[in-house]
Amino acid sequence: MHLLEVTSPIPAPLARLPELAGNLFFSWHRPARALFQDLDPELWEQVERNPRLMLRCLDQTRLERAAADPVFVERYRQVVEYLDGYVKAPPRTDLPLIAYFCAEYGFHESFPIYSGGLGILAGDYCKAASDERLNFIAVGLLYRQGYFTQRVDGEGVQHADYADTDARDLPVEVVNDAAGALLKVSVRIGEREVRVRVWRALVGRVAVYLMDTDCAENASEDRDITYRLYGGGDAARIRQEMILGIGGVRLLRALGLAPAVWHINEGHAAFLILELLREHLSRGLPYGAALEAVASQCAFTTHTPVAAGHDAFGHELLVAHFNDFIRELGLPLDRFLDLGRSPTVPGLFNMTRLALNGTRSVNGVSRIHGVVSSRLCADHWPEIKPEDNPVGYVTNGIHAPTFVHQTWQSHLDHSLGTDWRERLRDSEYWHAVEHLPDEQFWATSQSVKSEV
Repeated sequence: MHLLEVTSPIPAPLARLPELAGNLFFSWHRPARALFQDLDPELWEQVERNPRLMLRCLDQTRLERAAADPVFVERYRQVVEYLDGYVKAPPRTDLPLIAYFCAEYGFHESFPIYSGGLGILAGDYCKAASDERLNFIAVGLLYRQGYFTQRVDGEGVQHADYADTDARDLPVEVVNDAAGALLKVSVRIGEREVRVRVWRALVGRVAVYLMDTDCAENASEDRDITYRLYGGGDAARIRQEMILGIGGVRLLRALGLAPAVWHINEGHAAFLILELLREHLSRGLPYGAALEAVASQCAFTTHTPVAAGHDAFGHELLVAHFNDFIRELGLPLDRFLDLGRSPTVPGLFNMTRLALNGTRSVNGVSRIHGVVSSRLCADHWPEIKPEDNPVGYVTNGIHAPTFVHQTWQSHLDHSLGTDWRERLRDSEYWHAVEHLPDEQFWATSQSVKSEV
C-alpha cells in the first residue's frame, strides 16, 4: 500500500512562505518566526517550532484566512522586504574566501545537528559572517538522527531518545552538479569507495554545505557513517571525520571553490590538512614545502580544556582506514603517523597534534582557555615556555539578534535606535549605554528575569 501525502497549496498573497521557511534567517529574525507561529499557535508547538514541517501540516483554511487578513499580509510583506534587502546587500569583495569546518552546527532547535556549545558557537559564527557580509562558506555533516534528546525518568535515570529526521522537514536543499545531477564526491575508507551526497542550508547570506553518506550505492555500514552525531566508537568517529575533512575539501573543489583560509573548528575536521597536503604533493612539491603551504592557509580553534577530550586513534585503526590514502601521499608510514604523534602518547594519532602541525594560527576561546590550551600543547614547542608559544585566544561571543531577549531588544530599539544591530562592533557607539537612565535599565532587567 502506498501512502499519499496532500500538502496545502500556499495562497498567492503568501507565496514566499516556503522561502522564509527554507532560510535559517528565521532563527534570529523574530518577526519571521511570528508569522508561522500565528498561523496556528498550537500546531507551532506540536511541530517543535519547525517552519518547514509547519507548512506541511497546516490546514488549508488557516492559510486562506491569513491570506485574507490585511494585517497578516502586511506583516508578511515587511518580513519578505527585509529579507530581500538583507540577502541582496553586496558582499564584501575585499576579503578572501574563508571555509569554516565543524562537526556540528546549532542554528535552531528545529535543525538537530548539534549537541551543545561547540555547535552553538559554530552556528553563531555563520550568522555573524552573514551579518558582516563576509566571503564565507561552511562545511559540516547532515546527520539522519543528530544528537539525542535527554529524558529523565521518575527514578532520576537519564535516557537518550533518538528520532530520525526527514530532509523535507529541514531547511536544506540537495546540491546538483553542472549537468543537473546530484552532486556527489567520493572518499576511500579502508577497502571501499564511499559516496557522499551534498546538501546546502542557507543562513542568511551564508551557504553551509552538509554531507551525508546515506546513498544507495554505499554498503550498509557506510550509509550509517553520518547516522548519529558523535555516535559509535573510534571506528565510527574516524569515518565521520574522514568524510568531514577529506570529503569537505573535495566537495568545495567540485563546486569550483578555492578558499584562501581553511578554518578548523575543533580537531574533528583536521583530516582536511591531509587532503590539502595530498593536493600539494600531487603537484610535485616536496613534503616540507607542501606541509608549509597547507599550514599557511589553515587556522585552528581548540575548545577542549582537558587533554582527554581531544580525539586520538590507535595507529592500527588509522592505517586500516587510510592505507590507500597513505600510498597516494607517497610518504613513509612513520612520517605520516608523525603528523598526529604526541610526545606524551606516541602510540596514538592525535587530531589536535595534526591540527597543530598543519596550521599556523591556533587559538583558544577565551583568555583563560588560551592559557590552559597553551599549557596542554606545550610539549609541541618544548624549546619555549608555554606562555610564549603560538596558542592565542579569541573570546567567544554570541549572535546578539538570536540570543538577546526581545524585551532587551525593544528597549535598545527605543533608547538607541534600531541600527544597534548593525553596530555591534562599534565600541564608541556603545558608550551611549552608559547614559541610559538607571531606572529604565533596571526595570528592563527585572522584567526579563521575571519571565525566565
